[in-house]
Amino acid sequence: MAFLAFAEPGNAGYARVSAPVARPVVVSETAPLAQAAEEERPVLTELERSVIGIARQDGLSTLRQPGRLTRWLGLVFGVRISPQLADPKLEALRRIAVLSWKRGYAIASAEVKAFLASGYSPAFYELVVDTIASARQAEARRGRA
Repeated sequence: MAFLAFAEPGNAGYARVSAPVARPVVVSETAPLAQAAEEERPVLTELERSVIGIARQDGLSTLRQPGRLTRWLGLVFGVRISPQLADPKLEALRRIAVLSWKRGYAIASAEVKAFLASGYSPAFYELVVDTIASARQAEARRGRA
């Protein structure tokens, strides 16, 4: 039967195994965190990518609720002017994407809180704004060339 003996202070992070196991076992306090970070690494789906792409063309005015005139025109002419999405979670993504396209990282904390309250994680928020920032930088480079 094997047991772990913690290493001396000068050799922190390692453990020695005695008994039948021949190689040392690495004991790291950050190993569970690194493994959890790999498991929680968010990925954009195709739908989420398309929402971010569509948000590129939307203006900040699309984030406000339609006014009386807009609603009246919609009733009279049957025109739907608001680009808001039916799915609340995707609408939260669209809002953050519009803000990020227009303002970069300068997004109001209330908007970020609303985004997180809709079910997204902080890591996903970072992924979205970093993806948009990279796209903005690429556009700027192409514009200078």
